[in-house]
Amino acid sequence: MGALLALTEASPVGKVVGPAAAKTLAAARGVRTVGDLLELVPRRYLDPGTLTGLTELAPGMVVVIVAEVRRAVARQMRQRRQRMLTATVYDGLTEFDLTFFKAWGHETKLVPGARAIVAGTLGRFNNRWQLAHPEYELLEDEVAGAEFLDEHTRRPIPLYPTTERIYSWKIRDAVRLALDSLDRVEDPVPPQVRASRSLLDRATALERVHRPRDRGDIAAATHRLRYDEAFTLQTVLAQRRRAAAAEVTTARRPGPGGILAAFDARLPFELTAGQREVGAVIAAELAQEQPMHRLLQGEVGSGKTIVALRAMLAVIDAGGQAALLAPTEVLAVQHHRSITTMLGDLAAGGLLGGAANGTRVALLTGGQGAAQRRAALNDVITGEAGIVVGTHALIQDRVEFHDLALVVVDEQHRFGVEQRDALRAKGSGAPHVLVMTATPIPRTVAMTVFGDMETSVLAELPRGRAPIDTFVVEAANQRWVERTWARVGEEVAKGHQVYVVCPRIGAPGDGANGLEGPDWPEGRDGLGGTEGGDGSPGRAGRGLDDMPLEDPDEGAERPVAGVYDIHAQLLANPHLAGRRVEMLHGRMSADAKDAVMTAFHAGAVDVLVATTVIEVGVDCPNATVMVVVDADRFGVSQLHQLRGRVGRGTAKGLCLLMTTADSDTGPTSALTRLKAVAATTDGFELARLDLETRREGDVLGARQSGGRSQLRLLRILRDEAIIEAAREDAFALVAADPTLAGHPALAARVAAAVDEEQAAYLERG
Repeated sequence: MGALLALTEASPVGKVVGPAAAKTLAAARGVRTVGDLLELVPRRYLDPGTLTGLTELAPGMVVVIVAEVRRAVARQMRQRRQRMLTATVYDGLTEFDLTFFKAWGHETKLVPGARAIVAGTLGRFNNRWQLAHPEYELLEDEVAGAEFLDEHTRRPIPLYPTTERIYSWKIRDAVRLALDSLDRVEDPVPPQVRASRSLLDRATALERVHRPRDRGDIAAATHRLRYDEAFTLQTVLAQRRRAAAAEVTTARRPGPGGILAAFDARLPFELTAGQREVGAVIAAELAQEQPMHRLLQGEVGSGKTIVALRAMLAVIDAGGQAALLAPTEVLAVQHHRSITTMLGDLAAGGLLGGAANGTRVALLTGGQGAAQRRAALNDVITGEAGIVVGTHALIQDRVEFHDLALVVVDEQHRFGVEQRDALRAKGSGAPHVLVMTATPIPRTVAMTVFGDMETSVLAELPRGRAPIDTFVVEAANQRWVERTWARVGEEVAKGHQVYVVCPRIGAPGDGANGLEGPDWPEGRDGLGGTEGGDGSPGRAGRGLDDMPLEDPDEGAERPVAGVYDIHAQLLANPHLAGRRVEMLHGRMSADAKDAVMTAFHAGAVDVLVATTVIEVGVDCPNATVMVVVDADRFGVSQLHQLRGRVGRGTAKGLCLLMTTADSDTGPTSALTRLKAVAATTDGFELARLDLETRREGDVLGARQSGGRSQLRLLRILRDEAIIEAAREDAFALVAADPTLAGHPALAARVAAAVDEEQAAYLERG
């Protein structure tokens, strides 16, 4: 049969599972070819003998049994318009109830006398053992059951990830057929690399991961397949870094006595040692004829903006322009305001009262009026504006630069690669690129995602920065909630200001239960990614720091706090009587948002109730308290980002994480994670926690590309040693063979990896 099929890894998976199953596998698992199917490795294995001797049972055990149906009863459910099936089976020792809340498709199969292989997780209901929605496969006769028992009392039993329509057994049979039908398996890892790393060849690894003889086979096979993923990714990054090194750009060497020197002379504070060191590295790279590709990461409040501004002033002194791309209109306006303020008359070049060696700072957003936009575009194209700050509006075709020398991208993980490259293409040559992120990135993430860039880290906070205390407030304790708002009132009475952050906007007229009126989610500028209204395509740019801790659908009975609702509650709160409480969210017009932020910075607003539009870049030294309502709806790193908005002056900061989450204290519970945020202000430690407790694809930006993460087996914290080894091997191989001409199997794998969707994942940097 195998010879008749003559399969290759590129063959459509429908050849072994049929067209209907192929469609399901493609949609649910991204499996389209036989090669994809073979990489759909078992999610777990049951040890030999699991099928026999099930005399000691416990809830939560995963069991596989060969049993006979003794009776089956289908009944109408009272609360739903569907039938429920309970089939009682016996394996020779114990009776089990198989429960299906949708009887359709099962009641014609699980009839008395039928024999089946059944796999599921044990539970107890009405004092009986139950398997809810187990996987099963009917056996034609006792011989088939005996053969299954004989095989799986001798070797581990693979259990595959299943879908609603394709059970583990069907995948197992398809994999076996594919393995038996393949004449040859292409190996992307060269023999010398396999030998130096003691790796199995790919064909043996696939055979042993699907048909292992023992646990040793499983370990060796999965190690090899994890290495494959790391090796392919690192090869792509090595090629990108080599291509970048071959690019030529204009060296930007600033002359003496320019705007940078004038700015440095006016700084009212001393740069930290880290800022000076990173600044010197950037200046040296700007002076080269190869474009800089550098990632600048640092703790919240570590002073990345000053480092970036000094780099922008350096290229202005060298005759060029700099563009700062921000993910939201609020942040773009904030950057424009802070840069203009810091520069003073240096930002009024050519204008009355402006410094002789000054420049101009232009702002481009989708929310600007026509006259403002025309004036800004004119300053950009003529070169009058040495610094251009904007949102996605910078990328539009009609925006032309006089001489774009440096692109600074703030919070890069919120942008797609095509947006970043569209801005880079506006330079007359390849511009230098500086990527900033306030989300600390574990070393293995940097190697895996930003591996084509050099990395700088700012770990030192500026002198005089006040500490921040963080506490978890369980909303079930009304006394604590009351004390929270009393504390807010006390802080306002001292002349300080407060942020209150909500996970959604809500709607005017929302009641306390949040159920009145339509639900207005934050949309593109909060939990949904980049802000609309500026010409953006509306890509969901969720990355390292803005995924909720919990699926919003989980515990949907719990109301989610909205800005309108909380704003109304605070206006009526006696602790804030007579205080100025305002709102800020992404559905407001650009002018309205700017007016609120201007008033807040001026001290004319006491309490600002906002969504995550204030997450990054917003700097108000007088803000000392942040209350995050429904904090369990935010990611660990995002909470760390939000917390960084307070304590930016000399007064001590306070962050209160309010939650209605259950008091479960398990290692992955929402309450445990919130307490971890409260226990440390070390962003790198929290980033690791974030990575450990979330799906790998989310962390690595699969949502950004709209596709599925390439990392099926590799885990970037657990497999750090594999990633380091693969990186060393891949970079050495690309150095010797840049086009992979001598490694066709690897070249094919790399080409398949860098398709349209995966390019956004690989090129986030």
